[in-house]
Amino acid sequence: MRATRCVNYGEPSALKVETMEDPVPAPGQVVLSVEAAGLGYVDALLVQGTYQVKMPLPFIPGSEVAGIIEAVGEGVSGDLIGERVMALSPRGALAEKVLLPVEACTTLPDDMSMEAAAGFLISYCTALYGLETCGKLQPGEHVLVLGAAGGVGMAAIDVAKAMDATVIAAASTPDKRDAAKAHGADMVVDYSDTNWRKSLDAMLEKRGVNVVYDPVGGAFSETAFRCLAPGGRHLVVGFAAGEIPKLPLNLALLKRSSLVGVDWGGELRADPGFNGPLLHKLCDWVVDGKIHPEPTASFPLEEAGDVLQRLLTRKMVGKPVIRMGA
Repeated sequence: MRATRCVNYGEPSALKVETMEDPVPAPGQVVLSVEAAGLGYVDALLVQGTYQVKMPLPFIPGSEVAGIIEAVGEGVSGDLIGERVMALSPRGALAEKVLLPVEACTTLPDDMSMEAAAGFLISYCTALYGLETCGKLQPGEHVLVLGAAGGVGMAAIDVAKAMDATVIAAASTPDKRDAAKAHGADMVVDYSDTNWRKSLDAMLEKRGVNVVYDPVGGAFSETAFRCLAPGGRHLVVGFAAGEIPKLPLNLALLKRSSLVGVDWGGELRADPGFNGPLLHKLCDWVVDGKIHPEPTASFPLEEAGDVLQRLLTRKMVGKPVIRMGA
């Protein structure tokens, strides 16, 4: 099989496609013939070796896969062969075949494409967990999404709209704001403008927002927190800007608002069973047409390193997917 392996930490653009032996399933495992793999910002940091957790070398980057089960190990029903599934892969995603525990696989809804499934699990589960469980988002409330044109931000827009919220998308360039608007945002704001809070105040007649969805961090976080209405919730999702902000705690007091950490992966590790109802709801929403997780672009395996590099430099719009055999 072909696979992209990281043998030394460094720039993702240096990654190469290699030929490796096909995996063989052990008891309780399946072999997935990968059709698509999703990539995110954290995947690029792992290749650089700059993420808070380092992957032992060598490793195959990525964790989100979708494909068809082609072989099963002892104790796994042969009826699963041919099943279309998506999964988080503990052995990486950028390979034509991956080994998975059978319990990691989720059957795809009939109307869900492989490309959509490959970019679905992390961004959409995080969005629903963050907005519903952590943020207690209610119909009619206003949500400000930072980094709205990235894969994480677009998933948050999609989920917030499915929850009947009004979404303000914050993005730094006209093409990114246009993409967020096309993905369902009700309003957009240029948060690279030093006066973007005034622009937001004018849009909302100084009423403030109820929820901030913040996967960016850096200098944007404090301004976003100041945009909250009383009783608002600022959801800390990540730090794509590279800087962990230091929020003056008197703001929480004066704004009568909350700072809430959103760590879907941590919740999943602590309680693997919690995600079943979450994923079931999301799949129902796909079937009902309430959410639209199709990726913005797909690329061949040979371009995976360049895609990861573009994620690092924030030049990618939406969620990129690698299509095997493309």
